[in-house]
Formats: sequence, C-alpha cells, structure tokens
Amino acid sequence: MSEQKIIKSRRFLPFFLTQALGAFNDNVFKNSLMLLLAFTAAGVLPWSTDVSMNLAAGLFILPFLLFSATAGTLADSMCKTRLVRVLKLTEIILMLLAAAAFYLQQYLLLLGLLFLMGTQSAFFGPAKYAILPQLLNDKELLAGNAWVEMGTFIAILLGTIVGGLLVGVPYASLWIGGLLILFAALGYIASRAVPEVGQVDKAERFQFAPLKQTLQTIKISYANRTLYLSIMAISWFWFLGASYLTQFPNFTKTVLGGDNTVVTALLVAFSVGVGLGSMLCERLSDNRVELGMVPLGSIGLTIFGCSLYFSAPPLISAELLGLGAFLNSGYGWWVLINLTLIGVSGGLFIVPLYALLQKRAEPAQRARMIAANNIFNALFMVVSAIAGIVFLAVLGLTIPEYFLILAIMNAVVACYVYNQVPEFALRFVIYLLSHTLYRVKSQGLDHIPEEGAAVLVANHVSYVDAMLIAGAVRRPVRFVMEKAIYDLPVANWLFRAARTIPICSKQKDEQVYEAAFAAIRRELAEGNLVCIFPEGRLTKTGEIDPFRPGIERIIAESPVPVVPMALQGLWGSFFSHHGKGAFKLKGRWWSKVQLVASEALPASKVTAAELEQQVRNLRGDKV
Repeated sequence: MSEQKIIKSRRFLPFFLTQALGAFNDNVFKNSLMLLLAFTAAGVLPWSTDVSMNLAAGLFILPFLLFSATAGTLADSMCKTRLVRVLKLTEIILMLLAAAAFYLQQYLLLLGLLFLMGTQSAFFGPAKYAILPQLLNDKELLAGNAWVEMGTFIAILLGTIVGGLLVGVPYASLWIGGLLILFAALGYIASRAVPEVGQVDKAERFQFAPLKQTLQTIKISYANRTLYLSIMAISWFWFLGASYLTQFPNFTKTVLGGDNTVVTALLVAFSVGVGLGSMLCERLSDNRVELGMVPLGSIGLTIFGCSLYFSAPPLISAELLGLGAFLNSGYGWWVLINLTLIGVSGGLFIVPLYALLQKRAEPAQRARMIAANNIFNALFMVVSAIAGIVFLAVLGLTIPEYFLILAIMNAVVACYVYNQVPEFALRFVIYLLSHTLYRVKSQGLDHIPEEGAAVLVANHVSYVDAMLIAGAVRRPVRFVMEKAIYDLPVANWLFRAARTIPICSKQKDEQVYEAAFAAIRRELAEGNLVCIFPEGRLTKTGEIDPFRPGIERIIAESPVPVVPMALQGLWGSFFSHHGKGAFKLKGRWWSKVQLVASEALPASKVTAAELEQQVRNLRGDKV
C-alpha cells in the first residue's frame, strides 16, 4: 500500500489523528507554560529562569522514567485500542484542571499538572507504538512510522505556534484553557474510530508493580543487543532534542535578542525539519526499514549542530527583536536553516530505529520493548535537564558553547554505537553504493519468501555484487563469498558485519571449505536467507561461467527453496574485471543495474545445470 493510501485507510487514519491531536494539545500547554515562565513568571517564582526552564522539562519527563515499564506491561496485557480511549478520557480531565490553573495564574499548580500530563503521555507511548504493527503489515510499517513522526512533529509545530501566539493576546488564559479542552475532546472522538486490535497471544496478566516491572522491562531490552543499542541511539536523540528545545526561550532572549515570536519561529523550524526528515526517510528508503539512513542522520546532527554555534551573533540590541526584525538581521535565516537541518537529520535518524524496534521485537513483548525505550528516553531527557543546569548555571558556559559540546558529543556517541553494531554502518555503505555509483532497480523480488529459509543464487560479475543484492532484498541475507574477496582490507570489516560466509575450493583449504558448508546449514536451520554465487569466482569475460555442484550439496543437506536471480548491467562498471581489471579508472560510473528474480524452485528440482540455465535466461543479453 502506498503512503497516500495508508494515511487514508480506516485502519490508520483515526489512530494518526488521535496521536496528532494529543501531541498538539501537549505542546499548546507546554509552550504556553514555558513562555510564561520565561517572560511573565520570572519575578513570581523563587528561582531563576534557567532553573524554571529545566525544572519544567524534568517534571514532564520524570513520569516516563517512573511509569513506562508499568505502562508497557499494561499495554501488553490488554487491547491497546481500549487503553488509548481510557487515556484520552484522562487527558480531558487534566485539560479541565489546566484551564482553571491558567486562568488563576497558579504556576506551581501548572508545574504539577505538567507532571501529570507527562504521566498520561508515559502510558500512551507504549500503546501508541506497539499498536502500529497490529494495524499495519511489515511493508507498511516504515511508512506508518514516517507518518506518525511527521504528524507528531507537525502537531508539535502547530501547538508551538498556537501556544506562542496565545500568550501575547488579550485574555490569553481563557483562550489557552478553552483550546486545551476542545482538542482533548476531539482526540477522544478520534480514538473511538481506532479499530479494535484485540489482545496479543500469550499476553501476561497485568499487575501494578512499578519497580519490579521496570527491572523486567529493562532486562527485556538487554536481551537483544541490536535493539538495546537502537534504544540507546533513540534516547540520545531525545537527549539532544530536549537540550535544544529547553534552551530555546533563553537562547532567543539572551543570545539572539528576540522576543516570544522568535522563540516560536525556532521551535517551528526544528519541528518542520523533523517532519520533513521523517517523510524524506520514507521516500529514500523505498518503503523498507533502511538502517542506512541512521548514520546519514547522525552526520547531519553533528555538522549542523556545529554550524548552529557559529550562527550566534556577537552582539545583540538592547530591545528585543520581533520576528520580522530578526529575519532581517544578518544571522536570523542562518539560525533557522541550521535548526531545520538539525530537525531533518533527526527525522532520518529516528524513524528507521523506531521501525526496527517494532519489527524485531517479540509481539508479546513489543509494548514493553517500547516502554524500555521510553524509560531510557526519559532518563536521557532528565539527564539533559541536569546537564543544562550544570553546563549553563554551574560551569557558566554560554548556550552556543553548550550546543557545540552537544554536537561533538553526538559524533562520539555515533562512532561508539556503529562500532558496537556494524549493521548500521554496513547498511549506510550499501545504501550509498546502490544510490551513487550504481542506480539499482529490481524485478520479481516478491518471489523471495517473506520468512523462513531459502537459498538465493546469482551470477557473479563484480566485487560489490553482494552489497547490491543486500541493498535490494528486504530481508537480511547471509552471503557465501570467495575467501580472497572476503579478506580484502576494509571490505572485510563490512563482510564480517554482514555475517558473510567465506569459502574456497576443497583442494586449497579443506577446513575453510567444510566450515563454510557447516555455517550454511546453521543459517538455513535458523530460517535465514543464504545467497551463493555458484560460478565460484568473478567472471573475467562478462559471460556466465558454469555453475559448480556445491549448490546441490547445500540443498541435499538442507532441503529449502532456491530463488534464481540475475544481475544485469554490471559488466563494464568500476568493480568488474572488464578492461584492465577491477579497481581501475575505466568503465561506466553510475551504472544502471537491475536485479531480476524468478519463482523459487522446490528442493526436489534443484540441480546446478537447471539453476545455471534459469540465471542465463533471466540475465539475457543485458550484461
């Protein structure tokens, strides 16, 4: 289903509206309160504006740390649709209280309600993300996440604008309170149309035991190292996001010399960027969970974070600038562009990570995996509030200097995560290769089983065949590769990250030869895809060499379907042996390459000769 059809579907649209209306309401409340704390309540509260900003941020985030595990356990134990509706009713009650507190200018009460709103959001989060795989299929999951992230940040954008504008109008408290109640009610109405998804099989009975559930939920996240480090990466992004967003009011007032309309513009730029990045991620990923977007996003977060430091003006005027004067200054647009690109990078960074969590988590534990993510998100955001106080109030750094430190820290964190989980870096290299040096299209890949073991066979034309196939096939693939290629410097690190299986002839090294077949049996027994190149070596002429009988032994030992595939258009490209050999400055660049697959052959019909003929027919004369 295309992304346009997903947003219009009865399965998805009511849920999309429910979460977007909630995000809008949250941000009308939070931005109104933050601006009041920065510009109006400074002389009322018994502490400085810096402390007020970071205290408010910490109070909203703290419930995620305290209650996310309980929320995940609750969501795993019941129908998530019903839970969403109960939580939207709770939101109406909280907004009624908030409207009264705004009217009475009770800032301490508003801070307490901010904590309660955080609690409601903490219970909504696991249900929000865990319900998506029950509403959408695997092929729709990335598009669904992109829409959710885009909708959330557009709602943040609109809520931020509206909250910022309402603070400056007559009878602001009445307008703010009325709007909060209205949109809470609309959110509940939308939730009534979300389809009933039922209870997940093997769901555990719910018990209220926050400490025990927190420990169990964190333990669940530790069980899968890739998912655990994905959670750490998402949490780091929320650390960055919270650090930026919390400092915007004071950054605007003390560094940029702007008023509340400029604060709103900064928040808008960041939110629009995240929304654009989320949708751009879905477009660039060809409707698949493309982990190669994650390193691209992290690079952008560092580059544009550093650029934001240099965009701060050395001097500001004594009178606060409105938005028009700010944009006419020499630095206004530079600041907004940097914040937009930081947001775009953030969208590219987190959308694949959320989709990865949902896709690879066990269905019966999915909400708790999301809850674990929320716990760590909350912990990182609480730490961000503390870090803001330490760096700015205690150490006396300027806000631009703090932003520069965040950008440098992001580069360090990214290098650590990619070193621990090379899959991210591998997918990044594969993505760049298949979208720069080559233009890869595919046909017939739906013949590859969506789950379960199978063997893929293809002709062998260049040193990057495995990467191009890995970039086109939706499922992870274990490649069997000539050991000489496997041992190439630098490339070896990528091949090991992809769990590639090295092989050579039996005469050359019998131990390596037998170890390869043992590894193939193990991968197929685990239900994975294995790809082999039966020619056994790269073609030196562009023609398909005879297929060796190793494929027959593989199928005899592990009777699984075999999918014939052919690479077209690679001969004559940089990494082929055409002309003076590979890695020479010759041949075509940005080659048009096509990967074509045909129907899987059952194990009983597999022979080397038959597969060779099938691949020859698929390739045709498109060498």
